[in-house]
Amino acid sequence: MKKFAIGLLLAGSLLAFFPYQSIAAANVTPSSLAVPVTAGAAEAKTLLLRLDEINAMDKKNLKPSEKKNLRMEVRSIKHQLRELGDGVYISVGAAIIILLLLIILL
Repeated sequence: MKKFAIGLLLAGSLLAFFPYQSIAAANVTPSSLAVPVTAGAAEAKTLLLRLDEINAMDKKNLKPSEKKNLRMEVRSIKHQLRELGDGVYISVGAAIIILLLLIILL
């Protein structure tokens, strides 16, 4: 068990200090070309604008059925944005495990 812990500490320290070489090797000159706006990005922008409109609404004067419809619309918009997004989502449990491993190893 002691050799395993020492090996883990060594691997962690190697991963922490040696990536600098790979950063130095990747010198990429920035391009002056504009990134084309895709249909997905335009759709995401319109969905975000609709979410802002809904958040800015005065919901005190709405009927319960209207509030329910707005909630359903917000959920569907968030679902569509999640499908359009290319991001990486990490669950809370995974984030806690990663933080614990970082604290233990470093």
